[in-house]
Amino acid sequence: MKTYLAADALLPGGWARDVRIVVDDAGDFSEVTPNATSGERLAGPALPGMANLHSHAFQRAMAGLTEVRGTAQDDFWTWRELMYRFDPQGRPYAAPAEMLLRHLAAARETGIAVTLLPSLYAWSNFGARPLEPRQARFASDPAAILRMVEVASRNESGDVRVGVAPHSLRAADPAQLEELVASLRPQAPIHIHVAEQEKEVDDCLAWCGKRPVEWLLARMPVDARWCVVHATHMTGDETAALARSGAVTGLCPSTEADLGDGIFPLLDYRAAGGRYGIGGDSHVSRDPAGELRLLEYAQRLAARRRNLVAGGRSRAVGTTLWLEAAAGGAQALGRRMGAIAPGMRADLVVLEAQDPDLTGRSGDAVANALVFSGAENLVRDVMVGGNWVVSRGCHALQEQAAARFKQALGELLA
Repeated sequence: MKTYLAADALLPGGWARDVRIVVDDAGDFSEVTPNATSGERLAGPALPGMANLHSHAFQRAMAGLTEVRGTAQDDFWTWRELMYRFDPQGRPYAAPAEMLLRHLAAARETGIAVTLLPSLYAWSNFGARPLEPRQARFASDPAAILRMVEVASRNESGDVRVGVAPHSLRAADPAQLEELVASLRPQAPIHIHVAEQEKEVDDCLAWCGKRPVEWLLARMPVDARWCVVHATHMTGDETAALARSGAVTGLCPSTEADLGDGIFPLLDYRAAGGRYGIGGDSHVSRDPAGELRLLEYAQRLAARRRNLVAGGRSRAVGTTLWLEAAAGGAQALGRRMGAIAPGMRADLVVLEAQDPDLTGRSGDAVANALVFSGAENLVRDVMVGGNWVVSRGCHALQEQAAARFKQALGELLA
């Protein structure tokens, strides 16, 4: 058992003072008590860990390399062509689960809790159109994905979960979706890209007469274990129905802005009770506070008003965004995290109290500073499953990781 004392801590009901936080030997919170006096004092305010619910980590290698106009109509689809060409010699691994297990090994080495989601990619577009040559190395079918799930599930623990990610309605046909979902154990997470682009919506309408979100909700058992990624282009009825389903919407503001996707109807979705989390997606950004800031700012630009994502537990936008996204991300990844509360996995973000941007701030002002001040050095310590993986702003393996990343980039860009 380890006992800590936080002068300020963001609990499910909002900020509290002098919070005793007890972490048991299994890596869970066993006690959370405000107005306490005992415990090892944390160096600054404590917030619940934030999930990255949608991560194409390999795309970090091409960040910044696609910012040159290729055509007069540069958009998601032209960006996708550049992605395909980034590794022109790419081919399938001899062991289909190789990439999955490499992600697991990297997560274990660095202390990251991970949800593994092998991706079903069988077709190039709606109507079961064959994959194009540049997509062939992604090819998979439900049987192959389920074999990967079986291999990965042998490694499940408090910090490792396994689900599936049928890539999209254009990449998996209805029969494949039904087979994959029916074969999963209950509660296993299911993630899918839906309605990210207007062209995707138009193609879906041409295929079946329904919009992507409309089709998914009508044909699939969408519930709390589903994460519908992007869902940028929805009607009002779709927005309300998705909120009622209990699914989480995976929002990736920096990537959606980078690709010119559009703006998710967050205000209507929240008003209908919808849950959401955030993802790094293409990894042009790796800062959860920055993702939340961009999420709120996009709503302000669309509505031409300020301080929009607030209410319920707090009138502070930073507090509201962090609490809601942390809870939604935990649900999407099928993990007991996202809240500083007994029984939850002990994931903590501790800020640097001595940073000038936190001077004189407590409670809601702390969360607002984190999300909206734009500071990059506010995070001091990070705990994952009861273990400190970042201390005084540094990860023990960050220099080694940087050297390995530079080597990989050198090989890719040679």
